[in-house]
Amino acid sequence: MRELKAFKVLSDETRLRILNLLLDDECCVCEIMQALGMSQSKASRGLIALYEAGFLKMRRDGLWSLYSLDEQAVKGYKAGLIEAVKEFFKNSEIAVSDKKRMKAEARIGPGCINK
Repeated sequence: MRELKAFKVLSDETRLRILNLLLDDECCVCEIMQALGMSQSKASRGLIALYEAGFLKMRRDGLWSLYSLDEQAVKGYKAGLIEAVKEFFKNSEIAVSDKKRMKAEARIGPGCINK
């Protein structure tokens, strides 16, 4: 059940933080791992879980796999969940720090590809 998967994926703080970063812009796995200070495997697992739950879309750009919010798929209850994530992080110091670090990050090369 994809609906249940959507709720389950949002039960994890790391995935919520990843989703919050992707509400503003598309990112590759290396940008997420740098901004949140996590391993490549943990960042990849979070992105894949959000993708499989239907929140994200992925596109290739040369060597990079770039993830962003799938605005076409985020309708109905998912749109409500996205609004809840925005509201949750609206005044969060962690979200402000995450987004500040994200602005300073860069794509680091072929090693960051998420296949």
